[in-house]
Amino acid sequence: MSIRLARGIALVGASALWAACAKNDSKSDSAAAADSAAKAAAAAPAAAPAPAPPALTDANIAALLDEANAGDSAAGNLASTKGTNAQVKDFGRTMMRDHHALRKAGQDLAKKLNLTPAPPSNDTLPQAAQKMHDSLNAMPKGAAWDKAYIDNEVAVHQSVLSLLQAAQGAAQDTSLKALITKATPNIQAHLTKAQDIQSKLGAAPAAAATDAGKKASGDSSKKKNP
Repeated sequence: MSIRLARGIALVGASALWAACAKNDSKSDSAAAADSAAKAAAAAPAAAPAPAPPALTDANIAALLDEANAGDSAAGNLASTKGTNAQVKDFGRTMMRDHHALRKAGQDLAKKLNLTPAPPSNDTLPQAAQKMHDSLNAMPKGAAWDKAYIDNEVAVHQSVLSLLQAAQGAAQDTSLKALITKATPNIQAHLTKAQDIQSKLGAAPAAAATDAGKKASGDSSKKKNP
């Protein structure tokens, strides 16, 4: 073996040994750092849990239900005049009628119970309803308007169902609980109908394109086979 080759082998061996040592040192350093971090995390005081939101009172529930019914009745009134799809217009009239009746029932019960509606401090329902109403007012009539209205109705009725579920558990007065129980199937029916219309509106452009394609294909066949 030549001296040059022996030196080369020795150099490679030394490099490999250095790399292995460096790797082991790196692993040791990483393990030490992880151990220190774990000890620090264990020693740190646990974060205090976020305070639970206050439970809804009967006055809160009466206010929220009144706001929800007022908002959807107003949106329905707008859809009955501004909607262009027949099902959308009919749905709007139904919302206007049903939510007006639900609102009146809630107001009559509050009066009977001598209950003054008072929304909770974190209530944003009126602002959200007004923002959507303003947006729909600003939009021109047409298919996009119909879809925006129905999409919003699906979201609104899903939220109202969640509200009714929470209100049912929080309500103290049995008459208020009974009103919520009676209203829930009605709201669920509204949601189901809105989702049905939503699916049809979503499929309409595709169906129209398919019909146009069939018509074009038929016209082309006629030209080829006079």
